[in-house]
Amino acid sequence: MHIKRSPEEIAANRARYEEHQKKGLEFAPKALPGKSPMPAPEIAADTILHREIIPGGWYWWTRVKTNETLRISLDQGFSTLALVAWNAADTSERLNLPDTVKLQWTTGLGKGRVIFSDMGKVMFSIVEDSSGAHDCLMGGSTEASNTAKYGDIITRNARDNFVIAATKLGLDKRDLPAALSLFAPVRVDADGKFFWNPALLSGADYIELRAEMDMIVAFSNCPHPLDPSPSYAPNPVTVTRLKAETPAADDLCRTATAEAVRGFENNAFAQA
Repeated sequence: MHIKRSPEEIAANRARYEEHQKKGLEFAPKALPGKSPMPAPEIAADTILHREIIPGGWYWWTRVKTNETLRISLDQGFSTLALVAWNAADTSERLNLPDTVKLQWTTGLGKGRVIFSDMGKVMFSIVEDSSGAHDCLMGGSTEASNTAKYGDIITRNARDNFVIAATKLGLDKRDLPAALSLFAPVRVDADGKFFWNPALLSGADYIELRAEMDMIVAFSNCPHPLDPSPSYAPNPVTVTRLKAETPAADDLCRTATAEAVRGFENNAFAQA
């Protein structure tokens, strides 16, 4: 049932939210840095565990160990890569974007931010990021969104790709969390509507995600529903898995916000 709220109630709710947000942000111990430099620095060959090039329209999944890093890079032109993740030891624990947004008071994910699970633990730290153009609100494409955009031509979509990946992992579509879409410059305008802001992209963008627990990560390389291109033509995306390195005690992602500090405390408690 839809409940219509008065302008006064909406304004009061917004003021209450902004007050909580202000308190949360003021408690942040460190200022977050800007975007990572372009072009992406070269990766030392002896740190590479695996490199996968995901063709346009396709999916891939991999296991990652704690402190390994995934560099996801647009080496062959623009594409949006969606991802979902599960705790490898207990797949009932999974990526949780609503909590990631609420706990950090922002939908803007970039260097220094973390990505939470649905159990209040940190799954990923964003250790490098050249764009900050990632969508944690809309999720990926579906058969319906592709049909509405491209017509009756046969195209692959993120939802079906993730269902296939989950099935191969012994999971079910009910085990799928909302997907994070990387390199999808989705923002919200003053009227609360989603829009695509290509100015946030730099070209051959990249992001590096450090695993904060052992995980299974699935990717889907399909156009985002808001991608303005009229053609279904996603470019290949490179995913490089790098050897684990123990973070420093003052690691930015572990200390930049009070919420991240609590999340890492939960990680440590679970491992004790």
